[in-house]
Amino acid sequence: MTAQIYIVGVDEVGRGPLAGAVVAAAVILDPNRPIIGLNDSKKLTEKRREQLEPIIQQNALAWALGRAEAEEIDDVNILQATLLAMKRAVEGLHIKPTHALVDGNQAPNLACAVTTIIKGDQSEPAIAAASILAKVARDREMQVMDELYPGYGFAKHKGYPTKYHQQTLMALGPCIIHRQSFKPVQLAMK
Repeated sequence: MTAQIYIVGVDEVGRGPLAGAVVAAAVILDPNRPIIGLNDSKKLTEKRREQLEPIIQQNALAWALGRAEAEEIDDVNILQATLLAMKRAVEGLHIKPTHALVDGNQAPNLACAVTTIIKGDQSEPAIAAASILAKVARDREMQVMDELYPGYGFAKHKGYPTKYHQQTLMALGPCIIHRQSFKPVQLAMK
């Protein structure tokens, strides 16, 4: 009898923002339950991502989220925090994967074989599914942060360094979820 092979797709969202966590997702798709419409989360509308989220969660064999907070990003740098979030996502799965397909060119330290794929969220359905779950989770979280820290516009820009965000950052100074190691945040510290 041969051992079951489980391939997990791994992707992250939130490397570029000035605020909030970096969020990763790990998804093991069920080959018997294909999901139509998977694509890089950036190529889908917000509405379509939100429609796909429960379909992915219900049809995948396993899925999990991992994260690294703004303080961790400041402590270890954004790349290491991203790899940590990915590792946490994979370790959160209730099924141990045999092989991980990771979006990008940097691999987290995992207990299984790893293949990195640049633009993997455009070519590998499991990575695309992970990108969608991570994006929906992080966007939803930033909407909550908008209520907790009003004035910055987190619900609108999700923490990314838009002109509006940088203006409000300079006017209000950083809040607790801002990444203090990022230059625009350092410039706004009073």
